[in-house]
Amino acid sequence: MNGTLYGVGIGPGDPELITLKAVRIIEQSPVIAVPKTGESRRVALSIAEQTIPHIHEKEVLSLHFPMTKDKCMIDTNRDEIAKQIIDILKEGKDIAFLTLGDPSVYSTYWYIHQRVVKQGYQAQMIAGVPSFCAVAAKLGISLAEAEQPLHIIPGSYPCTEQMLQTEGTKVIMKTGRSVEQVKKLLKQHGYYENAKMVQNCGLEQEHVFQSLDEATNDASYFSIIVCKEEDNQ
Repeated sequence: MNGTLYGVGIGPGDPELITLKAVRIIEQSPVIAVPKTGESRRVALSIAEQTIPHIHEKEVLSLHFPMTKDKCMIDTNRDEIAKQIIDILKEGKDIAFLTLGDPSVYSTYWYIHQRVVKQGYQAQMIAGVPSFCAVAAKLGISLAEAEQPLHIIPGSYPCTEQMLQTEGTKVIMKTGRSVEQVKKLLKQHGYYENAKMVQNCGLEQEHVFQSLDEATNDASYFSIIVCKEEDNQ
């Protein structure tokens, strides 16, 4: 009998935000898959270790995802990783693939999930606390009220400016090296004064910026900016 692949959301960084279900799945899985993508290298595993100390006794599969926008290279890499995982599933072993936040939000896990399912193997997603929800809690603000829309925007892509023109709360993720450019766009569209940012939410290097004037342009990849409409502050 083949094993099952689990995409386990372990929350934004605070080990106390890992769900009971995530802990159960990790504990019952003999293999732990850990993505190594840029700054997220081993971060997910270090978070899980604080809640599940004996996790290091399990078989750990380190998966390298190159930081590139070369589509051919990306697709080849994902195909190879999916094959690695399928080979283990064939042995009847379950795999807990650790992913920061929630596996349905900007997670490398999803690309592997699709490939594994397409090949006829079982894969499930275990929901985790999304990073932007933890950021809102840290800032002490709500993300949306009444009829107000909520927009999740990737800060490091060309679509950012167009999406900033929509009404409602904007949550800008994956800012990192693009912070300076995002700041300029926010000023152009009148959102700068109300914008706040949290860097490395829940991690040891956490920084909360109630004003973007306080934030430097060399922000961590794990930086999230929240912009609310002025009349909802």
